[in-house]
Amino acid sequence: MAKAQIQETLKNALEASVDPVSLSWMVEQAEKIKASTSPNPFFLAFSRASRYFNKEAISWTEGVTMALPEGVDPSAWDCLQVARMFLVLQLPFQNEVWEDILQRLFETGDMYEQQALYAALPLLPNSERLLPRAIEGCRTNISLIFDAIALHNPFPARFFPEANWNQLVLKAIFMQRPLYLIQDLDRRRNTALAAMATDFAHERWAAGRAVMPEVWRLIVPFMNSQYLEDLKNVLASTDATEQKAGALAAYQSDYAPAKGLLTAFPSLQEACASDDYSWEDLGIEFQKNRI
Repeated sequence: MAKAQIQETLKNALEASVDPVSLSWMVEQAEKIKASTSPNPFFLAFSRASRYFNKEAISWTEGVTMALPEGVDPSAWDCLQVARMFLVLQLPFQNEVWEDILQRLFETGDMYEQQALYAALPLLPNSERLLPRAIEGCRTNISLIFDAIALHNPFPARFFPEANWNQLVLKAIFMQRPLYLIQDLDRRRNTALAAMATDFAHERWAAGRAVMPEVWRLIVPFMNSQYLEDLKNVLASTDATEQKAGALAAYQSDYAPAKGLLTAFPSLQEACASDDYSWEDLGIEFQKNRI
């Protein structure tokens, strides 16, 4: 998708959410950035954007979201993020200067500036060149920054090698972030991730701590006798959300012994067969109850 089209889409989204003065300032700064051979106008505008835009949510219409690149989910973006994304797209992507500029900003920006940069990755031309930066960003313990990379963002699923992808998902589990917001999670499930996720679950159980129910989504395609024992523990839980997660994992698997476990839980079996709940429902339920 052409950069100009993305810019226009972001600008149109802001028009319905911010005052004309702020929008006029952003457009003026964009012209300064494009006209300058120095990165200073960009750095200045990117920093000062917080004076003109707040962190209020944007009401996205289907028509606007369809004009964004495939897979991009802007539902978590706020006005300040979108304004900063618009400014980033004014950089000269036809040469290598843009990469140096953004690397400097990744290293020096505050957490809200980094949030906007990581969320903007799927909008940028040649964004795969920032793969090492995105992988490095996943080491953060600041949920605001981690979420910008891991959640609602198609970049990791498209470009992360398997080892780095697995670390991202495990970090999300460790930080108890909603796995259902990780794009293409099911497509990128793998045997190594399933094994690491269950190892993590065993450590939690050994410490007398609960395991987030979405973990069991990761083992569905790889069900075996070892994971069967784990599902028995999950189904025996006194926590209703955990029980439903165990039932859904068993129901969705192709492993007959796992499906056989559900005969002892007819109500859960019927709920799964009737699509009464999904992994997203369980994730939302878990996030709501843990607060």
